[in-house]
Amino acid sequence: MLTYIVGAGAMGCRFGYQMAEAGQKVVLFDGWQDHIQAIKEKGLIITGDQDKTVALDIRPFGQDASVCDLMILFVKAHQLETTLQETAHLRDQHTKVFCLLNGLGHEEVIKRYVDPHNIMMGVTVWTAVLLGPGQVRLKDSGTINFCALDPSGKEVGLEVEALLNQAGLNATYDQEVFKAIWTKACVNGTMNSTCALTDCTIAEFFSSEEGRLIVRQLMHEFITVAKAKGIALDEEKIYQYLMDLSVKLAGHYPSMHQDLVQQKRLTEIDYINGAVARMGADLGIDTPYCKMVTEFIHVKERQIGVRA
Repeated sequence: MLTYIVGAGAMGCRFGYQMAEAGQKVVLFDGWQDHIQAIKEKGLIITGDQDKTVALDIRPFGQDASVCDLMILFVKAHQLETTLQETAHLRDQHTKVFCLLNGLGHEEVIKRYVDPHNIMMGVTVWTAVLLGPGQVRLKDSGTINFCALDPSGKEVGLEVEALLNQAGLNATYDQEVFKAIWTKACVNGTMNSTCALTDCTIAEFFSSEEGRLIVRQLMHEFITVAKAKGIALDEEKIYQYLMDLSVKLAGHYPSMHQDLVQQKRLTEIDYINGAVARMGADLGIDTPYCKMVTEFIHVKERQIGVRA
């Protein structure tokens, strides 16, 4: 199975590295020329749980190539539509498109460009940090939950599950994946935005009573909106999951902190807390914490000049 990973940031590099190390046919595509050139010239430099340098096939988005069997999307949420347009030449009517983006509602965007029979939606709790062009830090382990958007895609989905597990990525084909997607969105909505705004690690934010209260309120808004959309989540179970994760990922700066504070880039806030605020408004549900967090992130984005 020829796999293209579209979006070779921290997570794209992790998946590309692990799949290539397992002997699979994988090519990374990205739009950051310095990153592409660094990997082409020196290989991907990995630090963290192990230190090594690996050769990976990486190309710019517009480069011609044969169509792939599987396309894994790892771009930022606000880049999704443009990326699907720019990579149309890499897909045909048989290509499976596997979305692992943070946030909510991406399946509706993908349907504009890909037959729903070919779409897979998933969520992962693997972590990675992009240190600079061609350099990533990989620590700890993670999992993937996913399923085909159309039930007819289960057979191919199980093939993809086996492919990912061969690379040690701990994948599970999960018919209730949207529960997992909303749970991950809740993780991002309570950890990413808060750590970005307060410039701290997960452990630092969760260590205070005030931080945990904010987490509770944000989590409640996510769960209330999810329930109204027919996705039932256990509030106490998710809170305990967040607390356990805050210990496991104690020293980690979430991806939104990496974008906003470290890299001075536009964030995915509109597809996480902002998405819950919009959905809540449509459903007549008040979401004051998600609204406020979204507005604060927007203020910071405008302050550093990445939001018009």
